[in-house]
Amino acid sequence: MNLKEQLIKEAKFAFLDTETTGMSPVQGARICEIAVVINGAQTAKEEFAAVLNPGVIIPQEVINIHGITNAMAAAAPRFEHIAPRLVDMLDNAVIVCHNADFDIPFLAYEFSLCGLRIPQSMVLDTLKFSRKHGGFKKNNLGHIVTELGLSSEGWHRAMADAKMTEKVFYHFLAKFIAAGAKTVGDLEDLQLRKI
Repeated sequence: MNLKEQLIKEAKFAFLDTETTGMSPVQGARICEIAVVINGAQTAKEEFAAVLNPGVIIPQEVINIHGITNAMAAAAPRFEHIAPRLVDMLDNAVIVCHNADFDIPFLAYEFSLCGLRIPQSMVLDTLKFSRKHGGFKKNNLGHIVTELGLSSEGWHRAMADAKMTEKVFYHFLAKFIAAGAKTVGDLEDLQLRKI
């Protein structure tokens, strides 16, 4: 069965966030932290996070956002050392990001540098859900969780952001299921259309 046809209640969700050295891998930026939280009704919860050595200097203006210093990164593993663990975690999972158009190209680039491909998956984006169904004052992750009455502590660190993305996703999932969504494909459609 392909992931689109999978029932929501049977799906394995991988909430993923990256912190990077810049805005685009095309411009030479790399991942310097990654976190994945696996969850689903029939899946054991699993969490993984790692600061990574990106092999490039992290500019000060970026350090000011996420707080990952060059010294922290220098002592960390490279992406290729954690890639096998990520492949296992993301296998048969629906990847959920907040602003997937940012995270997924970085992830695909890092996998390609290791001679690997990002595991075949569907990607859902809580930013797209927020824009279509949220009505928030701002659609960035920290503001959304604050408006939902949740903590934004640790915002701009990968594990905190992955956990916030999970909470935002389940906020929308309750609405979508109440409106009749049954499959992962239904959720994919709701990124583009209103309920």
